[in-house]
Amino acid sequence: RCNELELSQITPASKKERPAASQSYWTIRSLQSNGLLHFALQVMDVMSHTVSCPFSSPHCTFCRYFGFGFVPLFFLKKINHFVTLTLTIYCRYKFDTEFEREIKREVFKIVRRGREFGTWGWHIRAVFYVSLFFGLQYLWMTTPTTFALAIVYGVSQSLIGLNVQHDANHGAASKRPWINNMYGLGADFIGGSKWLWMEQHWTHHSFTNHWAKDSDALGAEPMILFNDYEPDHPKRTFVHRFQGLYFPLVLAGYWMSTVFNPQILDLKHQGSGEIGYDWENAYVKKSRKYAIALRMLYIYCNIVAPFRTNGGFSFEVLAQILVMGIAESLALASLFALSHNFEHADRDPTYQARKTGEPVCWFKSQVETSSTYGGLVAGALTGGLNFQVEHHLFPRMSSGWYPFIAPKVREICKKHGVRYAYYPFIWENLVSTVKYLHKAGNASNWQEGNPYSGKL
Repeated sequence: RCNELELSQITPASKKERPAASQSYWTIRSLQSNGLLHFALQVMDVMSHTVSCPFSSPHCTFCRYFGFGFVPLFFLKKINHFVTLTLTIYCRYKFDTEFEREIKREVFKIVRRGREFGTWGWHIRAVFYVSLFFGLQYLWMTTPTTFALAIVYGVSQSLIGLNVQHDANHGAASKRPWINNMYGLGADFIGGSKWLWMEQHWTHHSFTNHWAKDSDALGAEPMILFNDYEPDHPKRTFVHRFQGLYFPLVLAGYWMSTVFNPQILDLKHQGSGEIGYDWENAYVKKSRKYAIALRMLYIYCNIVAPFRTNGGFSFEVLAQILVMGIAESLALASLFALSHNFEHADRDPTYQARKTGEPVCWFKSQVETSSTYGGLVAGALTGGLNFQVEHHLFPRMSSGWYPFIAPKVREICKKHGVRYAYYPFIWENLVSTVKYLHKAGNASNWQEGNPYSGKL
């Protein structure tokens, strides 16, 4: 949170790492970041030579690998003088603002600290959805499959993803880690992976709607552009003009792309890895064998077993399996798409920070990049994903509490001039999402100015 940090402890890298004899290669061993800071670097020697790194460039080695536990690497001209390093820190987000303090203060009057985990109602709902899922899975594996069973079973899997594993893998289901771990494995029982999910989802929460770092926004490319790129951007194609029409077809393939995702072998989420996260650690390594075993179990229960029950391979059973996957995909992915892709959503919350150098309130950015729809009933069906604003403000609070804090959150947002997007009904949010995708696909937003201005 400071503006400048002097680092005097620098050590030469090993000779093995040096790229050429004409360059000195240095590493900074002591730099750590919480993932919310972005840095601009100036390296200066005693002769006043300066090497600068523009922090707005996504192609710069330093900018791509800042602060995620990586060791930043800097190339300096070979000199015979002592090198001093001045690291100027440009905080794109700021914390401890008046808005943050008040919203925490008022919300924790409603939900006392230490009691923000799963309520009795949440656990009863979770047990119901888990029981429904295993009951339908038993029928799926032991009785002749039908298209009706495929749809219902697919939806039951999505209910696990929305209502059970999501809270648990945020650490919000219980203050007891083993309960969160148990519920969190629900992601693997519906064809996903709790470990890959955490790698992607925590990145998304840190950089919501960031044009270069939100792995959720980038995950559907090149088929769907959730980011509203410049009209002449190379990622744009003629086909994207029609993405408002065909995006349900792409979302329908979510199950297929998840179940047969080769990243299950090393548990390194590619999207978050490309922006700088390094998932090579002891926890991930020891979890790989469990992730692979659970994926094999899922494939057997949901793909192999129906063929065995029905007497061997048939195209009808194959179609039923695909329908099951499509039902799960649409129920999950369509709700995910609503949360941050709607008209007037802030598509680049750090724009002003890059332009003026003044950091933006991280809590404010979470509100203005998210939407909320419906109320208590929608929350019980979607696991609180309809309260996306509240979820991004308090991600480790159980979704069972969101209906109770939402009115106060809206009140405080109004007081501080923070835009709170609320849709009384889910279909209104869906219509807004379709309109946004259409405009993002044909770049029509740019006719009215820069949609990345951060202005709503």
